[in-house]
Amino acid sequence: RLYQIPFGMPNCEDESEARTLFLVGDFSAPAEFFVTLGVFSFLYSMAALVLYLRFHSLYTENTKLPFTDFCVTVCFAFFWLVAAAAWGKGLSDVKAATRPSTLITAMGVCQGEGVVCSAGTTPAMGLANISVVR
Repeated sequence: RLYQIPFGMPNCEDESEARTLFLVGDFSAPAEFFVTLGVFSFLYSMAALVLYLRFHSLYTENTKLPFTDFCVTVCFAFFWLVAAAAWGKGLSDVKAATRPSTLITAMGVCQGEGVVCSAGTTPAMGLANISVVR
């Protein structure tokens, strides 16, 4: 929800206060889908672990239970692949929206003649990139 993130833009024309700009974009849906699927996968794996360890005889005697477990696991694997792809796309959109060059072009102050604007730092996205790889 980048539209909720404010940042101050200096007003160089007069000595008034800095204007507040907001980023553009809402990329929360892929992240929420990724996290929700991760939580459900964790809960299912804990339930399956209890079933395997505590109710082993029920699991071995019933022929439908292992097949159902296999089908649910295949579904989770497929949705995990979809969620990782969606989160990867969402992250690339977040990177594009927060790129310093994009932000500088959005600032009216930087569009004046003889004005040179540059980014102080480049955002660190290493941990976000790692979250997609996982």
